[in-house]
Amino acid sequence: MLVNASTGSTDATNGSIPRTAVLFLVFNRPDVTERVLAAIRAARPPRLYIAADGARADRPSEAIACDTVRRLIETGVDWPCTVKTLFRDQNLGCRRAVSTAIDWFFQHEEAGIILEDDCLPHPSFFSYCEELLDHYRDDTRVMHINGSNIMRGWVKDPDYSYYFSRHSAIWGWASWRRAWQHYNVATPLLPEIHSKNYLWRHFFNPLEARMLLRPLWATHTGKLDTWDYQWSFALLIQSGLSIMPAVNLISNIGFGEDATHTVNTSHPLANLPTEQIPLPLRHPSFVIRDTVSDYRELRSTLRNKILARLRSVTTLL
Repeated sequence: MLVNASTGSTDATNGSIPRTAVLFLVFNRPDVTERVLAAIRAARPPRLYIAADGARADRPSEAIACDTVRRLIETGVDWPCTVKTLFRDQNLGCRRAVSTAIDWFFQHEEAGIILEDDCLPHPSFFSYCEELLDHYRDDTRVMHINGSNIMRGWVKDPDYSYYFSRHSAIWGWASWRRAWQHYNVATPLLPEIHSKNYLWRHFFNPLEARMLLRPLWATHTGKLDTWDYQWSFALLIQSGLSIMPAVNLISNIGFGEDATHTVNTSHPLANLPTEQIPLPLRHPSFVIRDTVSDYRELRSTLRNKILARLRSVTTLL
């Protein structure tokens, strides 16, 4: 179902985004949804797209939670903007619900910001995205703008506000229609590209390759119901780059038993603090992947995976 709500204009105030649309992906968690919606409200985007998957048939109480989220959305948009909703009557699952929602978003918008219901942004995240979406609008080398940075303050080059990476985090991000057109949730090119060994030269070591390829093959064969590894694959086969902010702009507040994937509340990446990114941004005059920072992030990711498993075991004891 697609519904048009109120229309109007918004002033370019501090922290607002007078030109950029936002896609808000919600489901069944009113508590985190309300907090993220409050952050969006403060940014006052001129156009807000809201997509919600339907409740799962085998969980009767979930329908109540989903309805609560939708009512919260309907009453929570109190600034002048255009609202479009895509509310599913049946449950499609993470893979289809999210990928088709982003398809829908980019059918209407050439560029925009994407937030899930558990990704709480720093206020400066919105202006950061808007400036970069405009700056790299026609540069096809850049396909993804990250909001999260797990480096905990470490920066290789403090002269710039961000660096170029191969890693595409989806806890608060932005992109363009021109980039999303390369996405295919079914990854039909994976068998050929894998069999001809095109992929291996892109990884630092076998551990990094396994971190992407193992779940990617699981999505390809239908064993894993998600959409994001396919987006990483799209960037990889297009030699696309991501932008990584010098500070962390997103806190994932959704770790818990009611989460779809991030169920471990003791995970090192749960509720990471955010920082303000100074504006206007300091742009580099070059577009080169920062392999030093990417390798350091890989080491941090591996360390976090180990710590998360250890904490899970400790909790069970």
